[in-house]
Amino acid sequence: MPLRNRVTPLGELIAVPERGLVYGNRGCLHDAAGRIRRDYAVKRWIACRLRFRDWHRSPLLQPGRFTELFFLDEATAFAAGHRPCALCRREDYVRFQDLYGERGADAIDARLHEERLEGKQRRLHRIPYRDLPDGAFVLLAGAPYLVLGAELLEWTPGGYTARRPRPASGDGAAITPPSLLAVLRAGWEPVVPLLHPSA
Repeated sequence: MPLRNRVTPLGELIAVPERGLVYGNRGCLHDAAGRIRRDYAVKRWIACRLRFRDWHRSPLLQPGRFTELFFLDEATAFAAGHRPCALCRREDYVRFQDLYGERGADAIDARLHEERLEGKQRRLHRIPYRDLPDGAFVLLAGAPYLVLGAELLEWTPGGYTARRPRPASGDGAAITPPSLLAVLRAGWEPVVPLLHPSA
């Protein structure tokens, strides 16, 4: 049975068999039996490499340890409000700080926390469609869509499926936090896959 540790662009935790291409955490979210009990435990939401220094934890969701999370790709992790890990993705983290315009994990994490949540609810941001960079996510008809060129691609746990034209005018309900939209606009190229091959 799949674990409930796959992350949607809205930051929700779901149980699906697909693992994705990016790993991460936001603290210990599960109880001793491995059941998810909260959406986050800390403000430090990070996105990591799937493999680093031959480290391997098995089984997943061990009592008292952080909850291992999986994302389809970096664009999904950004939409959920995660930033690059300062340990396993050190070069990405240093470049990210330059593009982000702020130094220090605490300051970055505090700002991202304000941008991704309003109380316990997901915060959306009204942004003109023309201003959304490739790799951003919008909520359309209740579903998350990736912005890519002139198209919007529907997100699923296994990849991107339905395509529709990007609206030429009007505002979109951006899921990706504004400060991460700015990083994408600046030409973000991470070591982990920015987009799943299905894009």
